[in-house]
Amino acid sequence: MKCLRFYLFPVIAMLALAAFPVNILKAEEPDQSSGFAAATFAGGCFWCMQPPFDKLSGVVKTTVGYAGGKEKSPTYKQVSSGRTGHAESVEIIYDPSKISYADLLNVFWMQINPTTPDRQFVDVGKQYRAAIFYHDEAQKEAAAASKENLEKSGRFDGPVVTEITAATEFYPAEEYHQDYYKKNPLRYKFYRFNSGRDQYLDKVWHEEK
Repeated sequence: MKCLRFYLFPVIAMLALAAFPVNILKAEEPDQSSGFAAATFAGGCFWCMQPPFDKLSGVVKTTVGYAGGKEKSPTYKQVSSGRTGHAESVEIIYDPSKISYADLLNVFWMQINPTTPDRQFVDVGKQYRAAIFYHDEAQKEAAAASKENLEKSGRFDGPVVTEITAATEFYPAEEYHQDYYKKNPLRYKFYRFNSGRDQYLDKVWHEEK
């Protein structure tokens, strides 16, 4: 099922896909000598997942893209069809001396509805699933502990179904998707409001805001 963005901006989407027919970018590995680390999360529309992490002190860089699938160098058109197995995701390069992975997890949970499988708000399909893609055992354990704590909190009516799975190759999305909220602020705000994301998050996390 196509996401709301295709129905809101069909002409923009067609022009963008024509301009960037193939995604040939490769994800850059974090510079281990710098002490930086990577975190990868999926939470539905990746336009909406980038801004919260960009605001954090200790985050060096964010990139939206595709994770969790088998297709090599997938395009947005391929991923949005739901047939590649990828999820729209955000890769975060961060400095662990300034921000912890646990802090990133806390921000992640506050951006999604963790009780809906293969869906986030108006966007339906496996490509819009919520997921934590861990890069090592420490991240895996931290993710599992945070999920368990969230389940025990009683904050949600249903079970927390967000998947926790090993990170595979991450493919950056086409350039027109990067920092979309900066490049097209009005269209971004219009999409975000109509998706119902903010209304849901305000209801669930109002006391944390």
